[in-house]
Amino acid sequence: MFSLCMREFSRCSPAPRVCNRKHNICMVSDFFYPNMGGVESHIYQLSQCLIEKGHKVVIATHAYGRRTGVRYLTNGLKVYYLPLQVMYNQSTATTCFHSLPLLRCVFVREQITVVHAHSSFSAMAHDALFHAKTMGLNTVFTDHSLFGFADVSSVLTNKLLTVSLCDTNHIVCVSYTSKENTVLRAALNPEIVSVIPNAVDPTDFTPDPSQRQDDRITVVVISRLVYRKGIDLLGGIIPELCLKHPDLHFLIGGEGPKRIVLEEVREKYQLHDRVRLLGALEHKDVRGVLVQGHIFLNTSLTEAFCMAIVEGASCGLQVVSTRVGGIPEVLPEDLITLCEPTVRSLCAGLETVIARQRSGKPTQSTWRGHNL
Repeated sequence: MFSLCMREFSRCSPAPRVCNRKHNICMVSDFFYPNMGGVESHIYQLSQCLIEKGHKVVIATHAYGRRTGVRYLTNGLKVYYLPLQVMYNQSTATTCFHSLPLLRCVFVREQITVVHAHSSFSAMAHDALFHAKTMGLNTVFTDHSLFGFADVSSVLTNKLLTVSLCDTNHIVCVSYTSKENTVLRAALNPEIVSVIPNAVDPTDFTPDPSQRQDDRITVVVISRLVYRKGIDLLGGIIPELCLKHPDLHFLIGGEGPKRIVLEEVREKYQLHDRVRLLGALEHKDVRGVLVQGHIFLNTSLTEAFCMAIVEGASCGLQVVSTRVGGIPEVLPEDLITLCEPTVRSLCAGLETVIARQRSGKPTQSTWRGHNL
């Protein structure tokens, strides 16, 4: 992934291209471990791949509670947890000036040559792009999300993105839908935007049908429990399908403000033995939950690229998902059932897959998604 970015921005950078050059790379984002999500996983996996190719990689993020200072992860991956104040939803305040001395110290100390910022939602990523260009460093930005154009939040974020990306060497988007969205929002030249889909390490997500219970059909949901992940839709699906299918169970991993919606549904319809809320999951535990299921359900209302459905397919589950954003680009048609983001459409899609499971004739073998 990174080599493609380097080739692209070398063409538009005034500096001469150096073949086989090893870089000192700084990944910057507000979102990293111990916070869990697709962006965090992507940054970690990309960093490990770059280290294997001989590059030096460090990560800069804000402090998480008592996790401050410098920590080391696998293969000597160095993480700076900087003492920056979180403003909202794990994102720091966008002022540029309060982060300047800290980020400059990291860039100088580690002799950084490339700054790679992640996520439009991350104020720290925008700050890093600004500081890096004032220091004459090459910059790359990866956009992981889709944004609208009409509401106040989107208008403000899009203006910030326009300023941040006006002098960035190269931009990476995770789907063609995401590329179109980012180019329009930030008024970019499409030639400096590449599409590189996310991926998972298949050795971490191997199927294991022996972990499933044959006397029931288990639907697995792993997601942050927030509005844009469609948790309100999930709250409408659960009672309707549980009423029709007595052997249907839901296994839900994740945490967030919408958890109360699922707890209310479980309490109202007395589904305590059929709907399990697992809370926040560590990355190492995700595969253990996935292999217990037959069907993976994604109810997102907007999504540039959904890592969770790739992980589900890799573990041999049949995937049912909303047809939004870049999701139709992620998996082949025989591995995913796409539905409109409504309770009725999702219920119909799930019933089709449930019937397929009962017949014992799923559309793909357990290992089909894993071997892609």
